[in-house]
Amino acid sequence: MKKSIIPACAMLALSLVVIAGSQTFLAPCAHEDGSLGACHWAGQALLGEGCLLAVLAAAALALKKERAGLYLAMIPSSILGICTPGGLIALCKAPTMRCRMLMRPAMIILFAAMLVVALTGWLLTRREAR
Repeated sequence: MKKSIIPACAMLALSLVVIAGSQTFLAPCAHEDGSLGACHWAGQALLGEGCLLAVLAAAALALKKERAGLYLAMIPSSILGICTPGGLIALCKAPTMRCRMLMRPAMIILFAAMLVVALTGWLLTRREAR
């Protein structure tokens, strides 16, 4: 087995953690009145970004020749995930809210790890192509 498939497996695992986490243990704030705050939509965007990265990782596992391009596509997607909570989509104003204390830092760490994995995968595929 070639080494360039290992980052795809790691990316798929991290993506599944983002998908599951954005809906369960890393979910944004639940408002008592049932309203949906901006942090809800940040969680939904993170869910979509996690799904996109999971599809790209599954494609990288299945498609050998296109693997380098798929890893390149994962790089800006990971950067988008880093920028979403609190940057592109606002979160609750109170610093003690769940979205600021748990969701934002955890998602930034997960997407930063995905960025590192995508860069590593791209470098490994370039090395294997030589």
